[in-house]
Amino acid sequence: MFRLRCVNSCLRRLLHGGTVNRDQVLEQLRVCSTEDQVFDVVGKNKAKLTVNHVSCAVRMLWQFQKEKPDLLRTVELTKNHPQFLTLRVLAENKIAFTEDSMLVDMLYSFLRLNVDPHDTLVQQLVSEAWLRIDRFPMASLSKFSICLSDQHLQHSPLMGHITSIVDQKLSSIDDARILTTLMISMSSLVSARLRDTLISKADHLLDTMDPSHYNNPRRVVQFLRNIKYSHRPLLEKCNEILLCNIPRLDAENISIILGLYQSLQFNNCDFRLAARQRLTELIDSSTDPFSFTKLFVALAPMASSETRERLENTALLLADELSAHQALAVAEALEEIQSRNLSLLNKIGSVIQKNVDVYKPVEVARITQALFLLHYQNPELFSKLRNILLNFLQRSVYPYEVTMLTRVLSMLPCPRLEEAVISRVEAVVTQCSLNDLNTISFAIAKWVRNDPSYRQKTLGKYVRLLQTLKRCGHERLQTADQLDLVLEELKYISGEWFEEMLLEETMVTLQRMMDQINWINVSELAFFLTRINHLCPPLMDRIAIVAIKDIDKIHHSATYATLLPFSVLNYDTAQADEFFFFFFGCCFILKSFDPHLLVLLAYSLAVADYFPEEVVREIFTIDFLGKLDSQLETLPDSLNMRTRMRLMELNRAVCLECPEFQVPWFHERYCQQLQKKGKEVPMQQQIHKMLGEVLGGINCVRVAVYTPYFYTVDFECILDKHLQLLPYSKPNTVEISDRNKVQWGRNSLENISDELPPGAQRVAIDFLDSKSYCKNSHHMKGEALMRKRHLEILGYRVVQIAHFKWNSMELSSRDAWKEYLKKKIFREFSS
Repeated sequence: MFRLRCVNSCLRRLLHGGTVNRDQVLEQLRVCSTEDQVFDVVGKNKAKLTVNHVSCAVRMLWQFQKEKPDLLRTVELTKNHPQFLTLRVLAENKIAFTEDSMLVDMLYSFLRLNVDPHDTLVQQLVSEAWLRIDRFPMASLSKFSICLSDQHLQHSPLMGHITSIVDQKLSSIDDARILTTLMISMSSLVSARLRDTLISKADHLLDTMDPSHYNNPRRVVQFLRNIKYSHRPLLEKCNEILLCNIPRLDAENISIILGLYQSLQFNNCDFRLAARQRLTELIDSSTDPFSFTKLFVALAPMASSETRERLENTALLLADELSAHQALAVAEALEEIQSRNLSLLNKIGSVIQKNVDVYKPVEVARITQALFLLHYQNPELFSKLRNILLNFLQRSVYPYEVTMLTRVLSMLPCPRLEEAVISRVEAVVTQCSLNDLNTISFAIAKWVRNDPSYRQKTLGKYVRLLQTLKRCGHERLQTADQLDLVLEELKYISGEWFEEMLLEETMVTLQRMMDQINWINVSELAFFLTRINHLCPPLMDRIAIVAIKDIDKIHHSATYATLLPFSVLNYDTAQADEFFFFFFGCCFILKSFDPHLLVLLAYSLAVADYFPEEVVREIFTIDFLGKLDSQLETLPDSLNMRTRMRLMELNRAVCLECPEFQVPWFHERYCQQLQKKGKEVPMQQQIHKMLGEVLGGINCVRVAVYTPYFYTVDFECILDKHLQLLPYSKPNTVEISDRNKVQWGRNSLENISDELPPGAQRVAIDFLDSKSYCKNSHHMKGEALMRKRHLEILGYRVVQIAHFKWNSMELSSRDAWKEYLKKKIFREFSS
């Protein structure tokens, strides 16, 4: 009996102890379902709250907010609750007793609940985390890096410490979410070596993760955008995962992804088509300002005209409810689609005008540019925007910001340049990139044209500033030692100032760095040479050597840009056959190319007189052309029109040069729509009049003649077998019945023919302006040569009159011009 009583007593003590050891406060917190219940528990147990209770309460408060839609969140109410202050005080007092992961969790939650980064609580949490950072598990390190990014500490020594830790422990990371979060946070600090290692690791983890976790590939794309590195294989892998998740994506996520793709110049046909379909499905459910704005920005640029009209009508109804930043987003979308909906534009302008004081400097610049390009008529708003821009400019210390504000100010009506602008530009000009210098020079040129006082000043403020820009540009180029950085600054640069002041020095710099050309940057360098229309044999030869050497490394999407200068500038490298064979090999991965890119590539090959049969046959199939049509509907108007033009020109080239492929000519109606009877320029009028004199009468020469396949010949005449002119009896156009036989008819659609006399020859006289030649030489470009080939196939003898020859000192008199024309038309053909 005694033993039984002892056992019973022990059991009671154990049970009583178990009850005592249970954390009742923690249990009460865990069953809470609203913020008020959490605050009620906190208020009733202030004296009992431990660091575990505080961490749990703060985490739950953020979780409740996170689960709500953005419009229904009540973060400010939570932040201002009296018991929230209690939690903040307790958290700050108990930092030393907080576990590592709990410390980071609390910091993350407090920041999400809008506690100011300068608050002593946040400062102490960050300081304590820094002391413990070397022992953080990777999950906590990842979350801590987010907290630093939230506080704009991406460039801080602390973030540098995190980058170093990741570099050392990268092999231990096996979670894609942890890795991709870290990649974004430390993107501004990674070296080229670490960048490549991170990309390799991310590529591996994307293969092993659950494909439904679409935020991981989205973060990888964001990382590539942040470091301005378009790694095509990894982008395509991310795109495949995102494409599979399209049915689960909302308008906000699709908008973000499309924006990232645009920044990386990554156009994927399948994703754009799927995104358009998904966004169209979301129209009916996107009825609040937040979701509709995201939808409008993403869908409007690639929607059909009917869908655009529907979106604009909905935007008109919601316009008064838009926030300041939503109105900015809609305004930029309207500018992108070149909307002419004045009612909607006036509504958006009104919302912007009401909120104009809340925008940041870059946002004011974006607003001003969008409204100006939309031809918005509101002098009062533009005057206010101009004053705000000037005020921001006077206080700005960032070169990119000064450049943007200066450029946008130059768009607005103003007779002269303010001293405030000059002083700010002079203060930052030595820190400006080449692109910034070029942009500022463009703005100054506008003020020069508009300032009447400039003509009376030989060395005014404009000249001094332009000289400073030139000096800084030369110094920047002469001290540059990394090709990739130079190419980044040159990516979007163009204009007369650059060509006149910096181009020569730029070419010297690029040739100095030729040994840095590799398979990664070769396409970017090639595209730059094409864009500036500059023939540089040493650089071109080096590009060809690198491309041939690293065939297996260059991604197929880079082939078009790499090929372009050789085709456009008509440059035959010493390894021409081997070089173009490389592109034929790439073209065999036909299904990997976006339709529009394959058309552009095939046209470039055609200009260089290469016609890979497999590529041509693929393009001119019904399935491919149908897919191309669908894709073109989603592309910007400029790229859409350029691709359609290149398809027509490719169709024409194949019909003329490769009749054995039996590709039909199906652009007749398209070309008829493009036909415009333009006015003769003064030089053409001059040549026309002289041709009449040289050829024995104006009735012996015709102007602006349309050929079969719709080439336009500047001037046409006919020589018989004795080199005598045959007069035209009536205005005709040219028509062709077979490959080498030209016929006459009233238009190319008629089957009326009038045979040329035996031995007669039709002559095409073309005036070649500066666009037909490379800018730094008299070297004829590829398209002018292709045109000559085609006209000869059509039965013409082609006479080309170069602008530099016609305008030379050698031909400075009327008699010299006439003698030149006689020689070109008669003597060359008699030989």
